[in-house]
Amino acid sequence: MTGPEALTRTFDALPPARGRGFAQTWWGQAWLKALQDTALDGQQLKKGRRHAREGAVGAVTVRPGRITAVVRESDGTAYRSDVLLQELTEQDWERFLDVATDSAGHIAALLDRDMPPHLVEDAAAAGVELLPGIGDLEPECTCDAWDHCPHTAALCYQVGRLLDQDPFVLLLMRGRGERRVLDELQLRSVARANPPVAGPADDEGKAPAGVRADEAFAAGGILPPLPAPPTLPDEPGPAPALDTGTAAADGPDAAALEFLAADAAARAHRMLAQALAPSHAEQAPEPVLTRDEDAVRMAASVPGPVIAARLAAGTQRTRGDLDLAVRAWRYGGAAGLAVLEEDFVPDEEQQSRAASALAAAWAAEPDRPRLRPSGPARWTVVGTGEQLRLGRDGNWWPFRKERGAWAPAGPASPDPAQALAGASGEGV
Repeated sequence: MTGPEALTRTFDALPPARGRGFAQTWWGQAWLKALQDTALDGQQLKKGRRHAREGAVGAVTVRPGRITAVVRESDGTAYRSDVLLQELTEQDWERFLDVATDSAGHIAALLDRDMPPHLVEDAAAAGVELLPGIGDLEPECTCDAWDHCPHTAALCYQVGRLLDQDPFVLLLMRGRGERRVLDELQLRSVARANPPVAGPADDEGKAPAGVRADEAFAAGGILPPLPAPPTLPDEPGPAPALDTGTAAADGPDAAALEFLAADAAARAHRMLAQALAPSHAEQAPEPVLTRDEDAVRMAASVPGPVIAARLAAGTQRTRGDLDLAVRAWRYGGAAGLAVLEEDFVPDEEQQSRAASALAAAWAAEPDRPRLRPSGPARWTVVGTGEQLRLGRDGNWWPFRKERGAWAPAGPASPDPAQALAGASGEGV
């Protein structure tokens, strides 16, 4: 099942219907017959039909049990018109869905926006009347007419055209939207394709629930196609302006909230761009950041001195430490931050691969740098302020001594010589 479905649909005003009937399908004609059988004054129906032909009916809103539109007279006077139709009960829906699932043709017809007569007949035999009958279309209008007036009649004629295009409009009036109806039909189809079988029971003596994967996949054919993907905006939306100019005694900082909103918009824009990329399905999902990593990520977006100071305090760093963390993040994200702040201890296999990589890195060069181990995964170049660090991913990261602290000096490389060249400023 999918999430909650909005049970209101609004259809734009239809163009004038001069020279054509208001219903071409048999179910649209049945709808109009219910109107004609219910209305007591044929003259009111004629006026309503004329209003509808002339395009006097505005946008039509359909919701369970009610349709609504504004209808205008020739002098411009507007009336709100409603027509009420009783919703089906839960028991009625259960019977209707069972009947619809009895025949694959019923489901296929609904997907083609067709209402098969046999489905309506079978539902009626089960006690469920889908189409309205005499007296089922109850009018309400601000013109205060007690029966169908020209305005509610015009609304009904326009709805006949809508029903021609989509019989799910009728099902919505009866209480359920298209998404829920199709989901329920899918569940019933899968269940009927996979009757319960005897198998190992649980502690309460019940067989485990489940369906065969191939049957579930086959049942997916009753679902409508996915909508077209959204268009990527040129840039993230602007953050709301929350600063009223008056300092608040309590509550969150407006500037901090504005920054968080802008950051969320930028991340959403980036994630949408990645999702729309042709190679998205081949990309591994991004790792979930810790609170500390996310704070450094936000600091890397240059939030300003006040926000940066709050991020430093929140991660128990000095401003200098945060600056180093930001530099590491810009070079390599969470992996770069980990190389800066974690004491990684390679296992024997990783140590062996690292020794081989260091031995081969400058094999063809006469001036090989002298490397002194400075920790389990760190090698300092003797006589210089440069250092190589091995990351958990097997890449080499360059560092440079600055004001007594080791600072990230470039992006990672699988080749230690190439990484060290970045640290010494020679480029890559």
